[in-house]
Amino acid sequence: MKETAAIILAAGQGSRMRSELAKVLHPLAGLEMVNHVVRSVRLAHFDRVLVVIGYQGDRVGVVLSEVELVEQTQQLGTGHAVNQCAEALKDFTGSVLVTYGDTPLFRGETFEKLLAYHEEQGAAATILTAIFEDPSGYGRILRDGQDHVLGVVEHKDASPTELQIQEINTGTYCFDSELLFQYLSQITPDNAQAEYYLPDVLPLMIARGHKVAGYILEDPQESMGINDRVQLAQAEGILRDRLCEYWMNQGVTIIDPSSTWIEVDCQIGQDTIIYPQTLIQKGTAIGSNCVIGPNCRLSGARIGSDVTMESTVILNDVVEAGSRVVPFTFLTK
Repeated sequence: MKETAAIILAAGQGSRMRSELAKVLHPLAGLEMVNHVVRSVRLAHFDRVLVVIGYQGDRVGVVLSEVELVEQTQQLGTGHAVNQCAEALKDFTGSVLVTYGDTPLFRGETFEKLLAYHEEQGAAATILTAIFEDPSGYGRILRDGQDHVLGVVEHKDASPTELQIQEINTGTYCFDSELLFQYLSQITPDNAQAEYYLPDVLPLMIARGHKVAGYILEDPQESMGINDRVQLAQAEGILRDRLCEYWMNQGVTIIDPSSTWIEVDCQIGQDTIIYPQTLIQKGTAIGSNCVIGPNCRLSGARIGSDVTMESTVILNDVVEAGSRVVPFTFLTK
């Protein structure tokens, strides 16, 4: 079985964030944005993970582990960014996923299904598509009567009939690696931004008779990219809902999920009850049969079983099993 690889594009600054911090380093649910993508790629069992870095590359590299870092010294477009991986993948002949460090909502199973569909189709490229009720601003997927992808038309170039199409290009793809780099060498920066765009390989592939497929995303919400602080907050809310749902399915009672925030890499025992206005941050472990909240913040805390607390802050400290923590306690190490 051939190897698989994933390329995560994480070189941009993200000027609309209005921040000195690179966009992909902004945290969501206790984890850097780019690391959410890395985790999802790993859950999909890709053999190699390459991350293209540029702006604040040293800082981005520090938070990443067990990935191959590829530097893009000049940000000349998505096609140029992917092409920086050509040397690292020169002897690679399998399928390659291309996605973005600012799309942290993709689930691992989505990448896994996209890869499986791409290989089943024997396609040169497979576009991850989505159906949007309002597709304004997105490139539309053009298909023929047999559902084959004929191309992608950008919103500004679409005819009135094409503007009615609701299937859009999410910007995430699977490619045959050899064909990807073959056609990347042929694209030109013939556009207003003078950049090399990754989607420009698609018409070249189609014109030469290669198959381009489209896999429709089951949950369009996953494709949301983060460009500003408003979208960052929206993504935080989506991850909050996912994490609360996960813990409720594990036997934890959450009285009001909309006012309860649980970050990644926490542990919570069965039959624990969490009351509103509670923040459980990364690295916290809570035993079973606890009552937490309302109005608690736990960060890196170790809470034994059968503990009761409200209006309490515990930072990197331990509460023994069976304890009753009085309100307005502040513990830290």
